[in-house]
Amino acid sequence: MTTRIGVYPGTFDPVTLGHMDIIRRGAKLVDRLVIGVATNPSKSPMFTLAERVAHVRRETEGMTNIAVVEFDALLMKFAESQGASMIVRGLRAVADFEYEYQMAGMNQQLNSRIETVFLMADVALQPIASKLVKEIAMYDGDVRKFVTPRIAADITARVAQLKG
Repeated sequence: MTTRIGVYPGTFDPVTLGHMDIIRRGAKLVDRLVIGVATNPSKSPMFTLAERVAHVRRETEGMTNIAVVEFDALLMKFAESQGASMIVRGLRAVADFEYEYQMAGMNQQLNSRIETVFLMADVALQPIASKLVKEIAMYDGDVRKFVTPRIAADITARVAQLKG
């Protein structure tokens, strides 16, 4: 029997309740879900790659078919290296769909054996975006509605450190 492996890529800066929803649901679709934490320096991350990997590992602790792996490569090359047959992507709004549709088309051109599967965000979680969570935190807003308590504490500590 072939093991079905999926890759859920992202920056996860920080990992949000929306990400966790997609992780839980995506893990049901495959035998093994690899969460690929991307370097992506163009996004000016609040947390280092090592911190983001540690956050996702901590938040997925106890999920038996999950692996968390950092990557700094073309997504399709990473997916191939993991033996994946599926890329899992979460969609929040039409703007997400337009971008993700284009990316899925490009990825299909790179490797037609790996399918992209879109999961719609839970309605209650649709507005959550890591970028907005960081912005709210930088202006001393309460981010506890958008992330787990442990991630909220990490964000608060990082904001205090950045504001020095």
